[in-house]
Amino acid sequence: MVYGVGIVGTGLAAKLQAQAIAASEGVHLVSVLSRSGERAASFAAKHGCAGLSSPLEFFSDPRLQIVSICTPPGEHLRPALQAIAAGKHVLVEKPLEASLKGCDAIIAAARRGGVRTGGIFQSRFFEGARLVRKAIEEGRFGRLVLGQASVKWWRSQEYYDRGEWKSLEANGGGALMNQAIHAVDLLQWFMGPVESVQAAAGTLGHERLEVEDTAVAALRFANGSLGLIEASTAVHPGFRKRIEVCGTRGSAVLEEEDLKVWQFEPARPEDEEIRRAYAQRTRSGGGAADPAAIGLVGHRALLEDFAACLRENRPPLVDAAEARKAVALILAIYHSARTGRRVRLHPAEP
Repeated sequence: MVYGVGIVGTGLAAKLQAQAIAASEGVHLVSVLSRSGERAASFAAKHGCAGLSSPLEFFSDPRLQIVSICTPPGEHLRPALQAIAAGKHVLVEKPLEASLKGCDAIIAAARRGGVRTGGIFQSRFFEGARLVRKAIEEGRFGRLVLGQASVKWWRSQEYYDRGEWKSLEANGGGALMNQAIHAVDLLQWFMGPVESVQAAAGTLGHERLEVEDTAVAALRFANGSLGLIEASTAVHPGFRKRIEVCGTRGSAVLEEEDLKVWQFEPARPEDEEIRRAYAQRTRSGGGAADPAAIGLVGHRALLEDFAACLRENRPPLVDAAEARKAVALILAIYHSARTGRRVRLHPAEP
């Protein structure tokens, strides 16, 4: 079965989603919804779908089985609930919602409505990330000791001046919630739940900005390991997203979709093959300096998994409950940065 998808929003995230839908199996783009009829028509002409400005017309379309929410984070809740009320399955761009109350409202509504919901965390679908996760599950790292997520990106003052929605109310946060959330998601997916955080944040490289452009957080995970998160949009010229996982018997380092380090003791024959394969790859810059410079591989895999979950009647690999975890961690970091206190999230293992 090929599922019809409708996109809410016409910004950069919506454009990337439309391109990914066109390149994916099992889905096709039906329509786009925008408050502006002009923007909807322009988007529709470029991507070969219907352009609508009426929510009633959009959500009542029987050709539509999946709604992809690509609006600014502060505008996720209403269209998500409208889609669920209309009996549609829902994919939501990061973050799932800018508040835990909003996240929980989406999760509860979907449960009552009997529809599937998923978060768009495409980094989990990169082959390198899957290899790291598999090695953790197999115990190849030994005891996990350190985990680090580093997102040192560059966004110009003009980037922020162009977008009125880049405010605390509309976006729920800055460098952490808007840019680094994929790295935050991967780090907790690898290292497990975070027991507590101690953080600091500020606006250091931009003016007229309500949200942070730089933040750091020291983490203690529930399994006893330690971690660090660095996030910024004020670092010129911008560097690739980097995730480090270190244990007593092995370490791995991801830069965007590539494995830069893959070392274990004892080694396996396939380890050298993995290192050789990644050494030969052409590396992209991700979104380090240009938010549009994002590949579609992860988006395609996520969309195809979501279509498969509907056919197979199973949860998607990144369901709404999983997508909520990164929001909870980032909000805890913000609370710690505001108060100067350590914030607890989960109990430590006995």
